[in-house]
Amino acid sequence: MFQFLLRRLIVALLVAATVMVLAFVLTRLSGDLATSIAGANATAADIEAIRKAYGLDRPVITQFFDWVGRAVTGDLGESYFFKARVASLIGERMPVTLTLGLTGLVIALVVSLPLGILAAVRENTGLDRFVQMVALLGQAMPSFWLGLLLMITFGLQLGWLPISGTGSWQNYVMPGVVLAFSAIPALTRLTRAGMIQAMGSDYIRTARAKGLSRASILLKHALRNAAIPVVAIAAVQLGFMLGGSIVIEQVFALHGVGFLAWESIAKNDFPVVQAVVLVLAVIYVALTMLADLMNAVLDPRLRSA
Repeated sequence: MFQFLLRRLIVALLVAATVMVLAFVLTRLSGDLATSIAGANATAADIEAIRKAYGLDRPVITQFFDWVGRAVTGDLGESYFFKARVASLIGERMPVTLTLGLTGLVIALVVSLPLGILAAVRENTGLDRFVQMVALLGQAMPSFWLGLLLMITFGLQLGWLPISGTGSWQNYVMPGVVLAFSAIPALTRLTRAGMIQAMGSDYIRTARAKGLSRASILLKHALRNAAIPVVAIAAVQLGFMLGGSIVIEQVFALHGVGFLAWESIAKNDFPVVQAVVLVLAVIYVALTMLADLMNAVLDPRLRSA
């Protein structure tokens, strides 16, 4: 188990390092940062003064290692627009994004697991084809379009749910459903495929021969093995939800990390953009490692993989 964790940790560190390089390089490729900060009416002297004040006149490689050194210690720099520490800004906004992502994941699991089980039990029937059609629809539907549709229907016409803000749990229902809709197809198909494979295994036939109930066979024996790939993809989907919340938070005016990233991109506040990309990437890597660990616990054969 130790070697398994060590290998996963090395891969995680390499991924984090790659993300840091990409985040730094891409912000520099967006143009002259000093000119963007100074504004369109700034003089050459103003631009040069800003370049020196923010250390942009130093070699790029020096700027990169300086940022990496500070980021490792938790210092993500200072926002040019908000005039505050980037770590504090992200810390203030992160609860909204995490709540939204977890809400979406819970909704996705509550919907996709029963659908996948039903489709596997009724394989090649009308119910199975209906579930697969729903999964295809969820994969093809744009999230922002679904969000606007929910806002018009349940927010404006029916008045059941608020369409913006973070005042109560009701504010997370519609955006959570939108995030979940993008994850349901993958989770449903994996659950269905895993259950079909499990139901054809020898241990399931043995359980039937022992006279175990259908519910016990499905939930206690088949689902345990079918859940192994679902655990991994659920962690990946949560990472996607946190990263994809930029659009959803903008649509529903939720002031989370995604909304912060949107504001920072619009205002060329590149220290915040770099930090948001890095933080979300680290969370994604951590979730992937957690999924690997849970899979190793569920299936000891994976520890030697």
